[in-house]
Amino acid sequence: MAEQMRVDEFLSSLLGICHPLEPLDLPLLDAHGATLAQDIYAGERLVLRANSRIRSTQIGLAASIGLDHLPTRPHPRVVILSAGPDLVEPGQKLKADEEFETNSWLLTTAVREVGAIGYRVHSIPDDEEELLGVIEDQLVRADLIVISGERNDDSFDLITRTLQKMGEITTLDLAIENSGRHNFGQIGPDKTPVVTLPGDPINAYISFELFVRPMIRTMLGASTIHRPSVKAKLEKAITSTPGTRSYVRAILSEDASSVRALDIQDEISTLSDANSFIALSEKDEKISAGASVNVVVLERRYI
Repeated sequence: MAEQMRVDEFLSSLLGICHPLEPLDLPLLDAHGATLAQDIYAGERLVLRANSRIRSTQIGLAASIGLDHLPTRPHPRVVILSAGPDLVEPGQKLKADEEFETNSWLLTTAVREVGAIGYRVHSIPDDEEELLGVIEDQLVRADLIVISGERNDDSFDLITRTLQKMGEITTLDLAIENSGRHNFGQIGPDKTPVVTLPGDPINAYISFELFVRPMIRTMLGASTIHRPSVKAKLEKAITSTPGTRSYVRAILSEDASSVRALDIQDEISTLSDANSFIALSEKDEKISAGASVNVVVLERRYI
C-alpha cells in the first residue's frame, strides 16, 4: 500500500537517510569540483571557506600558498539504473511498442552536473533474481542508487519487490501533477540510500531536481542544497490542477524580471529548452498574466 506524502515530507525523509561523506585529502586536480571540508588559512587570514565548491580559482589560490592537496568532501558515487522491457539503447532500431532508453543518460549526466560521480548501468533485467544480482553488484561502488522504472508494465512492482528483499523500503504517492509512484529506503549491509523515480523522463527529471539533487548536495557537505529561486512576473496566463503541485517548464528572462511558460509541456524538448521551473502550489488553479510567481532557476543563459 503506497503512502500519501507531501513534497516537503518526502524530501525530509530522503535527507534523513543521507549525510555528508567523510572528508579526505585530495591532490589539487582531483579536488577540483568537490566541496571544501574545512576552512583554509594563509597564516592567520581565512582564504578559503569550508563547504564551498572548489573551482579553478580556488585551486589556483591553494597552489599559490604552497598547498598540493585540499581537504574535501569526496564526490558521491551515484549508480543510475533504468528498467523496462520496452527500452532500447540509442543507436539501435525500434520495433513496435519500443522506445529509446532515455532516463539513464539523462540522470547520469544530471548527477555529474551536481558534482557527483555518475555510473550508468545498462537497462536492468525484468527478472527478479537477475535484478537482485545487478543491484548487489552495484552496492560496492555506490553511495546512492537511483532507479527509474515505471512504464506501462510491471517494472515498478518488480523493482519494489526486489528492493524489499534488500532493506527497509517505503512506497509513496506524491501530490505532484502527472508524477508516478516513488520508493525510498536503505539497502545492503552498509544501508546505502536508494530512490526510485518515475519512468517518464520529464517526471523523472523533475523528481531528480526536487529530491535527488538535494541528497547529493547534502553528501557533498554543500552550504546550500536547493536551486536558487526568484519572484518573476508571468508573461502569459497558465493553469494548474488544484490539489497537486506543478513544476512548469519555462524561460526566465535574462534580468529575471519575467517568466514565460513553454507552450508544449508534455514533450522532453521542454527540458532542453527550459532554464527554469514555475513552481505552483496545491492551491493554484489559474494564474493570470502579470501575476508574481515563484521560479526555480535551473541555469542562466546569456547571448
